[in-house]
Amino acid sequence: MKTLSRRAWVLYLLAIAFISGACILFYTFYTNADAWAMKKANRHIYSSGTLTTAGAVYDSTGAVLAQTVDGKRVYNKDKDIRVSTLHILGDSQGYISTGVQTSYKDILTGYDFVNGIYDLKKYGKGSDITLTVNAELNKAAYEALGTNKGTVGVYNYKTGELLCVVSKPSYDIMNKPTESINNDKKGEYDGVYLNRFFSGVYTPGSTFKVITAASAIDNIPDIDSQTFKCTGEYKVDGGSVKCLSTHGKVNFEKALNQSCNSAFAQIAIELGAESLTNTVTALGFGQAYKIGNVRLAKSSFDLTNASNLDIGWAGIGQYTTRVNPCHMLMIVGAIANGGTSPTPYFVKAITSPTGTVKSTQTTYLQPYFSESTAGKLNDMLRSDVVNYYGDGKFSGLKMCGKTGTAEVSTDDNGLAPHAWFVGYSQREDLPLAVVVVVENGGGGGSVAIPVASKTMKKAASIYAEK
Repeated sequence: MKTLSRRAWVLYLLAIAFISGACILFYTFYTNADAWAMKKANRHIYSSGTLTTAGAVYDSTGAVLAQTVDGKRVYNKDKDIRVSTLHILGDSQGYISTGVQTSYKDILTGYDFVNGIYDLKKYGKGSDITLTVNAELNKAAYEALGTNKGTVGVYNYKTGELLCVVSKPSYDIMNKPTESINNDKKGEYDGVYLNRFFSGVYTPGSTFKVITAASAIDNIPDIDSQTFKCTGEYKVDGGSVKCLSTHGKVNFEKALNQSCNSAFAQIAIELGAESLTNTVTALGFGQAYKIGNVRLAKSSFDLTNASNLDIGWAGIGQYTTRVNPCHMLMIVGAIANGGTSPTPYFVKAITSPTGTVKSTQTTYLQPYFSESTAGKLNDMLRSDVVNYYGDGKFSGLKMCGKTGTAEVSTDDNGLAPHAWFVGYSQREDLPLAVVVVVENGGGGGSVAIPVASKTMKKAASIYAEK
């Protein structure tokens, strides 16, 4: 009996080992099957490490951005469109991880967990993808950046459709300057594989004052009746927050119009670390947002152990704060939309080889602002344009917005500030928001506003054609 008992235990152990091994094998297959199928050694999909066999990618008007012809991946005939859409389309070798050709390669190649690449072998291609992005708008935004590095994004704040996603520097996917990129010693191609709109984080400068203003509206009952004295700096804790001008006595609205650092440092200190942090957290800082198959870089804000001087600097968008451009676009879009932002998306529809179409539906994030707070901010941002920047800089667009001049230099690097603009049109027929970041470009008003204006005017002409 003892012998039988021992044999039974051996069988039990063998059965457990077999089941455990099978579970491990299934889990490994489940988690790695797509990566195995997409390896560049798979000749059904790649040739010499380059994607060749996949569905087509179109812009929102149906213009071809990429397609496979006679076993080769070919792209739009217009070089400027190829360059300006590179980072949303992605390259064919996978260096630009957030591009559609990489982040949606399973869709484009027809891969699924159950059937593998059966559809690719059967139909000769995977699914086609139509983007929300307008290639001509991308082209205009890229040209507007001139020789500067940076990013431009435009989205519909009612539907969430991303119409423009531009990142610079870029290159022509059909004539990649591989040697120049690999041997770049002047920084001409710094971050060329990074989509700055999705994956970049920047010191926000005075664009962050919109967030400080929101916190003040919610937490300081008499903020509208307060006045602030600006002598060119605000002294606190043995240091000071410098202001670019001496604004004298200003109220809350004029402090935002004139982007008064002294006033907003005082407001931030009055709010305190806890209230300001609560507002920032409610606006999604620290969250890893996902836009389709692409994860945004997290915006960050931390006042742990901060002094009043640190809080003052944080309140004007300096200190250790970093913001992702797409996230900032979502924040101002929520203001335009009454407090709630739709989730941005760039894949409009996926068409299977058999013709089945799957369209993306609009979804909404948790409300960023109350309706009353959004309304107050809307009025103040409109006042910025009308009473300070000048409506003529956005002729006919009925724009609201805020500039930023984000100091990033230290004593030893001498870099110019990043130039920001975030804003949106109040026109019912043009529900679009825009964000511009010009790296080391200088002043937001002098550098970022012209880029935003040219981009939005092009967007308005495109909308007028619909």
